[in-house]
Amino acid sequence: MQEDSAYHYRTIARAIDLIEAEGGRTMPLEDLATRLSMSPAHFQRVFSRWVGVSPKRYQQYLTLDLARRLLSERFTLLDTAAETGLSGTGRLHDLFLGWEAMSPGEYARGGEGLVIRYGWFPTPFGEALAMGTDRGLCGLGFADDCGREAAMADFSGRWPKARFLDDADAIAPWVAAAFAGKGEARLHMIGAPFQVKVWEALLSIPSGQVTTYSELARAIGHPTAVRAVGTAVGRNPVSWLIPCHRALRKSGGLGGYHWGLPVKRAMLAWEAARAEAKSA
Repeated sequence: MQEDSAYHYRTIARAIDLIEAEGGRTMPLEDLATRLSMSPAHFQRVFSRWVGVSPKRYQQYLTLDLARRLLSERFTLLDTAAETGLSGTGRLHDLFLGWEAMSPGEYARGGEGLVIRYGWFPTPFGEALAMGTDRGLCGLGFADDCGREAAMADFSGRWPKARFLDDADAIAPWVAAAFAGKGEARLHMIGAPFQVKVWEALLSIPSGQVTTYSELARAIGHPTAVRAVGTAVGRNPVSWLIPCHRALRKSGGLGGYHWGLPVKRAMLAWEAARAEAKSA
């Protein structure tokens, strides 16, 4: 990532932490800017460039009823999932994703023979641990809630027989594409066949919209497997790009999120704000 982009990501991540800590109380622009050691005008420009709306408007999207409003206003049915070209590629966040799933045999071997490179990256949603094979990103998680050690243990435990190399430069272009919204982010999905099917269905949910676990189950042809679908959503190894944060409970509740509910709320708010800005 370029230095100025990394600076913006760190600034926005700190701003989100401050906003989230207020528990729904709106922070004046001047207070936020002061806490970030920036002038109000400069902070407003940086924040608006990233989100597409003002800090004040973004905070409105972080309210507790965000999920219910998204569900009622932007619910996307997945009845047409089979017609959307879910064959391995999808357009997401204004970039093209190249998709390749590991075969069931490869998955069963626990990553044996795989070389997985990893690195730590600043993102709009806190520090991220990214991992990738020579075929694409296979892991993307957020460490602010659980810590670096737990995030690393989480991913390395999924593929216990793989060889892990600390090599951020090798996967940096894919990570940059994931968060800058341009370029190409290739994916190498490592999971059981049922899990991969759920993750593929998640790709059909447009940014700024949400669905429910029961709708996902129906879309993949297993309408009674809601609990299994929820488990597969929670095991998604490539957060953000495979948008598991867009899956909600039928009641409109956020449900769980593997990397912490504050991250899920921030992602939904970011996408809702961007969707509004584009429609305007």
